Amino acid sequence: MNIIGDFVKMKRKQLGLTQEDLAENAGVALTVIRKIEQGKDNLSLIKVNQVLMLFGHVLGPVNVRDYEKGDS
Repeated sequence: MNIIGDFVKMKRKQLGLTQEDLAENAGVALTVIRKIEQGKDNLSLIKVNQVLMLFGHVLGPVNVRDYEKGDS
C-alpha cells in the first residue's frame, strides 16, 4: 500500500502536472517525486512535506499509542 505516493500522483494528475512540473513547483528534485510515487521508504520528511504542502497537507510524527487507539 502506497497511500502517500498514490495521493501525490492523483493530485498531480488532477492538476495536469508532469512529475517534472511538480518537482519544480515544490522545489525538489525530480527523483524525489519519482521516489514518492513509487513508494520508496527512505525519503526525507522535509522533502515529502515540501511536495504535500502544495496540496495543503503535511506529515508529522504520530504517537503509536494514539494511532492504535484511533484504529479500534
